[in-house]
Order: sequence, then C-alpha cells, then structure tokens
Amino acid sequence: MDPPNTAQDIVRCDLCETPVPPMCCDICHINLCIACVGIHLSDDSKDHKVVPFHKRGSTINYPKCQKHPPKTCEVHCKHCNIPICASCFSSGDHDHHKKIDIVEILTKKKELIEKDLQELKKLIRPKFQQAASEIPAQKAGVKQHSLKLTTALNKQGEALHKEINSLIQRKQSEIEEMDEQHLAAITTQEDVINKTLHEIKQVILDLQNLLDSDDVCLVSEYTSRNEEFRSLPAQFQVTLPTFSPQEINREQLYQQLGSLSQIVITNPLIDEGARTTEENGGLKKTPAAVSSPLARPLSDKLLSDTPRILNDIQTEFGGYNNVLNKVSCLSDEEIWTSGNNKIMKLYNLKGELLKSIQTKSGDAPRDIAVTRSGGLVYTDYRDRSINLVSGTQIQTLITLRGWRPRGLCCTSSGDLLVTMTSDDGKQTKVVRYSGSTEKQTIQWDDQGKPLYSSGMYIKYLSENRNLDICVADWDAGAVVVVSAAGKLRFRYTGPPSTPRESFGPRGITTDSQANILTSDCDKHRIHIIDQDGLFLRFLHNCGLQRPCGLCVDSKDNLFVAEKNTGKVKKLQYYQ
Repeated sequence: MDPPNTAQDIVRCDLCETPVPPMCCDICHINLCIACVGIHLSDDSKDHKVVPFHKRGSTINYPKCQKHPPKTCEVHCKHCNIPICASCFSSGDHDHHKKIDIVEILTKKKELIEKDLQELKKLIRPKFQQAASEIPAQKAGVKQHSLKLTTALNKQGEALHKEINSLIQRKQSEIEEMDEQHLAAITTQEDVINKTLHEIKQVILDLQNLLDSDDVCLVSEYTSRNEEFRSLPAQFQVTLPTFSPQEINREQLYQQLGSLSQIVITNPLIDEGARTTEENGGLKKTPAAVSSPLARPLSDKLLSDTPRILNDIQTEFGGYNNVLNKVSCLSDEEIWTSGNNKIMKLYNLKGELLKSIQTKSGDAPRDIAVTRSGGLVYTDYRDRSINLVSGTQIQTLITLRGWRPRGLCCTSSGDLLVTMTSDDGKQTKVVRYSGSTEKQTIQWDDQGKPLYSSGMYIKYLSENRNLDICVADWDAGAVVVVSAAGKLRFRYTGPPSTPRESFGPRGITTDSQANILTSDCDKHRIHIIDQDGLFLRFLHNCGLQRPCGLCVDSKDNLFVAEKNTGKVKKLQYYQ
C-alpha cells in the first residue's frame, strides 16, 4: 500500500464495528458503541473504566500491588520505595513511613522528561551537528598542509640531484604515515560524534514514547542521560609537522635532506573516571563526557584476559646471593641480561649463552639498554660512567661529576635518557644526551617541586610512543610521566580500586600501543596503564615470581626478568 494515498478508515467499535463509537474502556483500551458497553462490562474477570471517547487516556494506569493482587496502588512509600495499596495501608506496615501520591510522581517525572527532551532537541543535538559539520573541513585541511610539506620537500630535493631521489621518497612516506595518523584521529572523532548523535536520536525517540505512555512503572524507572550529552567531546589538538631544509652534505644526505617534526595529536577523549593528573600540587580526577577510542592508541589490538608464557629462559643469574635485574631486547630472538655481578650476558630464546661482556670497572652495571644500531649501553654507578659496548670493545661515552648514573633508555631519536642521583643522595633528575652532549635536564615541576623522590633505589625509565618519559619511582610508590618537554603529565600510584595498597614499581617499558607496563616485584604482578594513566589491568596468575626488569619486542611480546629465579619469561599479553 501507498500510505500517503490510502484513505484512512473511520474509528469503529472494537466489538461490533459500529462507526464512530461514543465510548471507550480506558483500562482495556478498546472503543465501544452504546450497545456494546454492557457486554464489555459483563466481563468481570478484570477491571473496566468506560469513559466518553473524547476523554480516552485520562485514566491513570495504576500498578498492581505485588502483596495484595489484584488491588491497585495509588500511593508510593518513600521509605520502602514501593507502591502500596489500601490493604498495605491498613496493615500498619507503613504507619510511620512517608508516603506520596503516585500521580505526583508521574507528574514530576513527565516534567523532567519534557525538560530533557527540549534540551536534547534545542541545545545538545545542534551542538553535535555543528561539530560533525566541521569534520570535512578538518580533513581538507590535512591534505592542504600535506601539499605544503610536499612542495617544500621537493624544492629542497631539486638541489640534491638524482642520487637522493630514494631519500625523498622515504621522507614522503613519513608525511603520508602522519597524514594517516591525522586522518585516523579525525575519523575516530567523527565516529564518536556520530555515534553520540545516534544515541541522542534514540533517546529522543524513547523520551517521546515515555511522554505518550501512562505506564507508571515504565515512567517511574526513567533516569535522565542528559548529563552524558551536555558537553561535546573535547577536540584533539594537533601540532602539525614542519619541514626544515639543511645545507647539502653528500656524506649525510638523509639527515641533511631535512627533518619532519612529529605529528602530535593530544586527545582528551578518555574513558570516564580513571585518569589522575597533578594540578596545583594535588591529584585530580579528570572525567570525560564521552568514552572514545582516541583515549586508546590508534589500533585494534586487544589485551588478552589470559596472558600466555611463550618461552621460559633460564639464565646464569639468580640463586644464592645473586639476582637478575634487567633484560633488554637486541632482537625478537636475542636478549641482553644483567644482574648484581660484573657480567652482562646475551641469550637466545633457547636459553643458549651467545656472548658475555665484563664491565670496565668490574662493578655490576646499574642498567642496560640496546641502541637503535644494536649496540649495548650500560651505566656504572661506581665510576660515574655511561658506556657503549661495540663488539668486544667498551667506550666510555660520559663521565659525570657530582652525580651518579642509574637507569637509562635509548629513545626513538637515538638520544640517551639517564636517571641519576646527586652524591649526597638528596636530588634525582633525568638527563637527555645526544652522543655525549647534554641536551635537557628534567628535575622540577612548574611549582619548583622535585618531580622524583630522593631515594637511593634505581629509577628505571622508558620513552613512550608519544615521546613521554616514564619513570618507575620505587621510593615514591609512583610511575611519574612527563612530556618530551619535561612537563608533568600524571603520576600513577596504583589502580583506583585498591587505593590503600602499597605500590613498588621496579622495571618499566612501553609498547607499540603507547601502553605503559611496570613490574610490582613484591606482589608478583605487572600493571598495564595507558598513555594517560588509566589503569587497564594486571598481568598476574600466570606463573610470575618477583618480576623486575621488563622489555617488549617488535611484536609486543613482553620479556620479564624474574629477580630471584634468574629466569626470563616471554609473555603474550595481547589477543
């Protein structure tokens, strides 16, 4: 049938089909002619209320009493939070309880529904529609900026002749990868906004249905969701990359072609209730209005509910008076290890010892890390040095004065990050080195307070995918995370569900999803948090014993150095 062109039938009696019935039963919801009223009322198996047709819908559909069926309830007991009938009233069970007319509850709920409906229609939906309308312009802007970068790149490339064409393509691929990140971020935000619009549309339909309903139970159960929708998701901020040409040097063609700054997409769309940031010296909960995938790394990888041990590698560390502190991946098949003696050892996944290197000073290394080119660096607390192992040779890169090095890591740019303590043990800082040149010192927050505790335990550290610097501060019972510029982002002191439990982070690493993993040695478990400090889950109940050093390989498999057993266990913790 074609509804717009179909004649609408007149209202008829539901019993005999007499046209234009003057009456209706407001409880049974059927139309009645005069002749059929008596027939309908003769059915005494249920209640009836026959009213003139123009007054249909005026009868309140009171709920049935659960205790005294089939009596209806016209009063609500606020103390017991249940509807009650006359028999409940006379039983004395509610004598000293405050009661309210059910019609009053119905009226107030409908007023709230009407208010929410109007807010959704006039304020909230238009706000999301406006945000959605701006997405195409943002996408167009990405391409325009990419074209500007490409133009600058090609202009510089013309001066380098044919021999650097392959390097130009390499840089171009970097631009395209950042474009994909940017577009993916925008698309994800578009999905969040459209999803919320869809939810709002459904809520509006539901509220309109509630306004048309006289079902007290259904209306009484209504709970407003408008607070969820009042604020737009915070818009992510983008630091667009720039191209910086350099003078041509044929021996360093790739570096002198120019550098692209990293695209930085700062996104406050996080799941409600979990992030803690330090603001004006105090911890503050930072909820978000809408849960967004951008609160997570831009990937579809999911954490596994049941992590699996893939390899169990027995090293020569562990046992009586010996411990295994650190593990660092040379490749997906080889790992460097160190403990509390002077020997650093390279193993394969079969547990075969491939190489042993003794420190120059004869003291145990405080920390080890693998450089981007495959070299091994280590810190020596005794002689204040940071050293590079290449083959069988050891080169001292840096010797400190007044400070002693402890933890270290290699960054994505090739820099070294080192945690160090002053000789008197009262100060701790993180220093960034390029080669042997000090580039950055991170020690104080914006209020001039120390970022890190002054305890003498090693503070291991790792650089995250978003360039944050993550330090496991055992003495403070916290993971301290600062931006690449050294600004405090948050302190993680354990999951919100266990606020009073002690927390002693030791080893720390990050993965391709920008998640942070830190070992809680004494509790035999590993905490996984996201890049904004949101607790995701524990890795435990999988046979770990006093986990200490951590690292991940290129496939996001986790290597865990067990402090006392001398074992390195390889875990798969993603699905």
